[in-house]
Amino acid sequence: MRVSVTRKNIKFTPDSRRVVARYFMNGYERTQQMVIRIMMLDEKQVSETLEQTLREFARRHRNISAIFFRHCEKIKDLIEAMQIDYEAMSLNRKMLIGSYCTMEYAIESAAIFNPSIVEDFDQSGLEAGEKRVVISFRATGEGHISSIVFRRGILDRDNNLHVMKIGHHIDKSEIEHKTLLNKERFLTKLSEMHTQDKYIVQIMSDLPNEFEFAVLKNLIYTALADPSIRQERRTALEEIIWLANSFYDVQFNHDSDITERVIFPISDSESRGIEDARFVRFVDDDNSVRVMATYTAYNGHTILPKLISTEDFYNFRIMPLHGTGAQNKNLALFPRKIKGKYAMLARIDGVNNYIMFSERATQWNNPILLQEPRYTWELTQIGNCGSPLWTEEGWLVITHGVGTMRRYCIGASLFDLDDPSKEIGRLKEPLLSPLEDEREGYVPNVVYSCGAIIHNNSLILPYAVSDYSSTYGVVDLAELLDALKKSK
Repeated sequence: MRVSVTRKNIKFTPDSRRVVARYFMNGYERTQQMVIRIMMLDEKQVSETLEQTLREFARRHRNISAIFFRHCEKIKDLIEAMQIDYEAMSLNRKMLIGSYCTMEYAIESAAIFNPSIVEDFDQSGLEAGEKRVVISFRATGEGHISSIVFRRGILDRDNNLHVMKIGHHIDKSEIEHKTLLNKERFLTKLSEMHTQDKYIVQIMSDLPNEFEFAVLKNLIYTALADPSIRQERRTALEEIIWLANSFYDVQFNHDSDITERVIFPISDSESRGIEDARFVRFVDDDNSVRVMATYTAYNGHTILPKLISTEDFYNFRIMPLHGTGAQNKNLALFPRKIKGKYAMLARIDGVNNYIMFSERATQWNNPILLQEPRYTWELTQIGNCGSPLWTEEGWLVITHGVGTMRRYCIGASLFDLDDPSKEIGRLKEPLLSPLEDEREGYVPNVVYSCGAIIHNNSLILPYAVSDYSSTYGVVDLAELLDALKKSK
């Protein structure tokens, strides 16, 4: 008998009105010509054009003039290379140049999907049976570029979700790259990326064991400036800087609402999107709490698994994952250590479920095969739908399976608490399959989740509908666990 799921009547849909002011560089030569034309304007023309632009866009963005100035700063070297005295330029002229280097990007115009849900840090002022939660989504806009957006809500005693009002502006974060890098770990990751050794040696040999990001960056950009550089070497150097750019922190202003914060692709490694973040409330051995997530960085050709960590949803630390087990999509961190080690689910071969254990949250090796496709609705592949959930009966893992016609369904498995490589039970039939009205979307016939929680003895399962919109369902935990134990 199938486990019953109560689908809730709530829907998160894409909103094309949610835009960010994104840096736009229209090629070196075209930007030079644009700057020349702006330099020919007198100050009155500059002020009038800037004022008109601010009138049209100030309501749509918080502090748009500061954004214009930052975007002008990004091409300061280009301007100075044209023998223009950058410091002598008026602030208005700099902001006007920055406005031409800015474009609006609708972050979720195409889809808002693959949600995960975690308990909020703040649980004050609630009634009995209520829980404040944060839901993350993969938001996709023009060009299928994905970012991470958030919603905040309260689950009541009946498991109804009351979503807080969305903020008016979208805030991109301030970025701070990691200044000091470990040479041994950096070289290991380059080897995992199959970057050619001879080019690595040429750049890295003279660097100390702990080297500065700026030093490496200058070495590479100097080498790339050589007009006679071979394409093979250029590719290797770009991969090195690609990796170096992947270590950074992002900070949001404290006057922004969580619905106004977007983690937008920053480094070259994620230039084509941040995909499928699986957030989890992680409790360490000393009872300190962080919210962590794994996600897939994609640059159009290569993927890079990454880890994100926050203690307040304002400041996020982002790092690439290393090791032979950090090689594909679908990584999900356990919410606590097991026998003193971090634990992670993965699908390193694209087909099967694996588990790994590690002393460090960023280093993953020696994957152990956990599950293979068994039932007809999952014969193409099986993977996780987010981090495991602790229950008294065992680790509850929500899974996904791909069957005929590339239909995605959601399943569930139960694993031993002390040794989660041991399976206790596994549903023979999907927990959730696409209903008739859930089959249409950007990618038809898909239900998918990136993370659930347990609340009021129920599984709260947010899920995406055909890679377009999102909703959630509720499952009685006792019924689900009973079905899993009997399935053995």
